[in-house]
Amino acid sequence: MPKIKMKTHTGAKKRFKSTGSGKFKYQKTNKRHNMTVRAQKRKRQLRRAGIVGPEQHHQIVAMLPYGA
Repeated sequence: MPKIKMKTHTGAKKRFKSTGSGKFKYQKTNKRHNMTVRAQKRKRQLRRAGIVGPEQHHQIVAMLPYGA
């Protein structure tokens, strides 16, 4: 009997990418509009990708069974 394939969470596959070490990175929020109001330091920090912490890592793994 064939094994049932798990479905990938389509919202998660659009938002997370796995790194070489197995962590997940994502784009930070609050960078769409009203950028002239924000401080230069804040805008610079928003450019870098965020890394999913250990508290939510298992949830992302469950949503992306075959990696991203």
